[in-house]
Amino acid sequence: MSNKDTTSQEFTSYYLQQSTKEFAEDLDKVRNADDFKGDAVAMLVKSLQQGTSLFSAADQKRILEARKSGGSEKAGERDE
Repeated sequence: MSNKDTTSQEFTSYYLQQSTKEFAEDLDKVRNADDFKGDAVAMLVKSLQQGTSLFSAADQKRILEARKSGGSEKAGERDE
């Protein structure tokens, strides 16, 4: 597996953790809705995963490195 693939997988995992933490209340509302069915979970996860495409490979690497080094940057934010 290439370094780029590993970074992408690590970033996707991190992004999903942060997204579910940030949207926990909304996700609970969706999950508890009367019309929410079990097969919708896969679609919901896929929808959240698509958010990773908003970040370039360089940004993904930078965010992961900042996270690992305990940097003060939040995911997706940087000084411009």
